[in-house]
Amino acid sequence: MTGDQRTTTIWTVGHSVHPIARFIELLRGAAVALVVDTRARPYSRFNPHFNRERLREALEGAGIAYLWRGAALSGRPAEKRFYRPDGALDLDALWCWPALQAGLDEVAAEAGTKRTALLCAEEDPLVCHRRFLLTPPLLARGAAVLHIRGDGRIEPEPELAAREAVRPKRSRRTSPTH
Repeated sequence: MTGDQRTTTIWTVGHSVHPIARFIELLRGAAVALVVDTRARPYSRFNPHFNRERLREALEGAGIAYLWRGAALSGRPAEKRFYRPDGALDLDALWCWPALQAGLDEVAAEAGTKRTALLCAEEDPLVCHRRFLLTPPLLARGAAVLHIRGDGRIEPEPELAAREAVRPKRSRRTSPTH
């Protein structure tokens, strides 16, 4: 990187089963100003405080902006063409989808002006679409990706990739879990 070039940083976070106050504390700990919700269905029967409208109200009450972009950025696209015959996501087809690309462009633009975090439900990014679907094209755009973990740690994508490389291999099917 030279002179005045800056790397855009994108944060990711999973709401997990945190109480809303703890979740907001995690966001504040990372100085997040905007949460982009990437869940296709932003509702939870078990954690209703993460339902879209309640979450928006809680975040905005804490001074954190909220955008829902699950139609374009979720790991559960509505169109059947994004699934292979075995039901697994066809990541290559999704990565070429103009709506996904436009959503990522919007995220990158927002992240250029305010600290932005992509939200999903899973605490561990190793098992979440925000990592296997959204992180690769963000990295390809030159962004740095940092994951906010449930204990408050920040795990940079290169560290997560290194951790993934040494964990035991198991058959991983990219299934529509989000």
